[in-house]
Amino acid sequence: MPRVVPDAVFLNIPYDAGFRRLYLAYIVGLIHLGLEPRVTLGIPNGARRLDKILELIKSCRYSIHDLSRVQLDRKHPRTPRFNMPFELGLAVALAKQNGTGHQWYVFESMNRRAQKSISDLNGTDPNIHDGLVEGVMRELCNAFVRSGLRPTVPAMMHTYRVLSRQVRTLQASVASGDLFQARLFADLCIAAKAAIE
Repeated sequence: MPRVVPDAVFLNIPYDAGFRRLYLAYIVGLIHLGLEPRVTLGIPNGARRLDKILELIKSCRYSIHDLSRVQLDRKHPRTPRFNMPFELGLAVALAKQNGTGHQWYVFESMNRRAQKSISDLNGTDPNIHDGLVEGVMRELCNAFVRSGLRPTVPAMMHTYRVLSRQVRTLQASVASGDLFQARLFADLCIAAKAAIE
């Protein structure tokens, strides 16, 4: 069992252009709350990918599972995206193991949709962000009510705007137009911390 990092948060989100704004919002919001976001970017594909994802979840005290993009894609054959609910299931199973202390949160853009698509979640109140950056910030503050750091949503939004203006420069520094890369994720986290300070 890997060592659990007390402030680490496994972030289970889609990696696509349509989610870019919310991706940045999660990074900024979690860092504002004194937490360390962790993602699957950089995990190599292959037979052991699932094992590595599970180890990453196990190393985090918390996990966030954004189910707002579990939908049919446009390409043939039209297929729903099941990675996010699957990884949620891994986190739920981990949390049920004695002594892990893992805490998981479900985030969604629409009220009651998660309960309809995964009825086993009935009894769990998802954090509804309405598909908005400000909504992600608000729901992160609701999920992680902490005694120490209690940033305001306006302060988080200010940092988000600062980071958004730096994205192109950061992408140019790694010669990539793709925002969803391991190195760029690390650079975004560093830039968010610097903007907060």
